Amino acid sequence: MINQQQLWDDEAAGQYDTPGEGMFSPEVLGPTVEVLSGLAKGGSAVEFAIGTGRVAIPLSEAGIPVSGIELSHAMIARLREKVGEHRIPVVQGDMTGARAGENFSLAFLVFNTIANLLTQEEQIRCFENAARHLIPGGRFVIELWVPQLRSLPPGHGGTVEVAQPGYLLVDTYDVLRQHVISHHVHFGPELTDGHEARVGRTPHRYIWPSELDLMARLAGFELESRWADWDRSEFTAESRSHVSVYRLIER
Repeated sequence: MINQQQLWDDEAAGQYDTPGEGMFSPEVLGPTVEVLSGLAKGGSAVEFAIGTGRVAIPLSEAGIPVSGIELSHAMIARLREKVGEHRIPVVQGDMTGARAGENFSLAFLVFNTIANLLTQEEQIRCFENAARHLIPGGRFVIELWVPQLRSLPPGHGGTVEVAQPGYLLVDTYDVLRQHVISHHVHFGPELTDGHEARVGRTPHRYIWPSELDLMARLAGFELESRWADWDRSEFTAESRSHVSVYRLIER
């Protein structure tokens, strides 16, 4: 049984923020905030797995009231170093059941985080929880990677996704359970703990886009848009990720 609280601890929270670089770069955050602001249509938003506020803070600065749900105490503490509860209220709990309020125009779950839920049932419950937060016609936005099973060599259960100085990312697959374990290997002179290398592992359950759409339908959503990225590029068979916008069906 994976203890997510231990997985996303103080060390993970401290390493998460990379101001101005990677997922925190203006080239990534600018289009993300633009899309989410437009989808909120002047209403309020709730972020599932808000983390340290990478997206929530600039979205709030753009004029959208934002609330959040976050399981990790360490992530919330890091967020609180940046903004107070009065500006971005956060409920500590699991995104499959924790409640941050209701009548939101927008719910969103970015950076592959729905895959942190390791069973199909939990992932469906996440959709159902999003529906409980939204007004009729509200949107639920999910950013997720496309499983790269075509890159698995015959007879092998893993792929090297990133190989660069000081860092390797190796993904190993359990295709029966749709599980991936990402092995993050940091090495080189930048390590200050006296070790030659440091390995961290994060488990995920990958979801095919069609399976995600079925989960949405079970919770009362319909697919409204799907792009390859936040720049709204066309989603194709070669896309490695997608941004999917689901609309809660009015009843």
